[in-house]
Amino acid sequence: MKTRTIILSLTLAGLITVSSPADACTGITLTAKDSTTIVARTIEWGGSDLNSQYIIVPRGYTSCSYTPEGVQGMSFTSRYGYVGLAVEQKDFIAEGINEAGLSAGLFYFPHYGQYETYDAEKKDTSIADLQLVAWILGNCATINEVIESVKQVHIISIDPRASTVHWRFTDSAGRQVVLEIIDGTPKFYENKLGVLTNSPGFEWHLTNLNNYVNLYPGSAPAQSLGDARLASFGAGSGFLGIPGDVTPPSRFVRAAFYQATAPRQDNAEKTVLQAFQILNNFDIPVGVEFAEGKVPADIPSATQWTSATDMKNRIIYFRTMYNSEIRSICLDRIDFSKVSYQAVPLDEVKQQPIRIISVR
Repeated sequence: MKTRTIILSLTLAGLITVSSPADACTGITLTAKDSTTIVARTIEWGGSDLNSQYIIVPRGYTSCSYTPEGVQGMSFTSRYGYVGLAVEQKDFIAEGINEAGLSAGLFYFPHYGQYETYDAEKKDTSIADLQLVAWILGNCATINEVIESVKQVHIISIDPRASTVHWRFTDSAGRQVVLEIIDGTPKFYENKLGVLTNSPGFEWHLTNLNNYVNLYPGSAPAQSLGDARLASFGAGSGFLGIPGDVTPPSRFVRAAFYQATAPRQDNAEKTVLQAFQILNNFDIPVGVEFAEGKVPADIPSATQWTSATDMKNRIIYFRTMYNSEIRSICLDRIDFSKVSYQAVPLDEVKQQPIRIISVR
């Protein structure tokens, strides 16, 4: 356990050495014509390479939560097998889906929300915020089960210097909720819009959308201004004024409008590809987030990976900043009663492959 504590301390040190603007995530939800729900998201961290891994967790696998003391907190055993995408170390699942068709993901939530204070006497029912996704995926099948399960535990921070997070949960019926912990109390919000970014709180973002009531797809009609005739310079002028910066409020607005105006695709696979195309608009270059000469890491992008999850067919897709090829893992092809626990780097080679075309 001492070794795990040292590793954890080093991990958290890396995660809090850069300012909160590097903490960014953008989530959207699309529905195919065949009613398949696709949840997709990006994850950003401009301070260092997150060394992300995909994790295969069998039924019956037992984990223990970290605590601020570095000792073992709540022990939990998976009822369901699941596949997750982890950041920094295998215990910290940031996005995943289980064999029951429940999706879960964490999103940075800096400067907002507040967990309850850790009480060592309650360590057996205390779980670290960065391990909540793993616990939920291993033990819940529906949103109602998620809500009831969260009532039974104490969600805590491992290090008070680290950013808080909030969570998105989606079940196989397409119901989606956002969990935020405010003044130590868990609060669930129905997310019928299907969009999530970061701070401020989810309800604030929904209210902020009213500032963009003038936006609409297509082009603005020509009109007269006195004797002058005014017309659009090009297509898309109905979206003139949509915010283009990388702050969470602006990304929420863009994601909401891009998602809402995206034509519905025939099937799940086409919708997955559409989700990746939409999320291209949310890739964040490393240099945008830091002052000139202050970029802390030599990585290709602050957007370290993008994922899309097919809720009906239980397939998770991903691509990374090092390799834009879309890869997939189908849960229906995994026997979670027999498969061994696996933690595998998303990129074995950290270099974008380039295929040379031979011309004859």
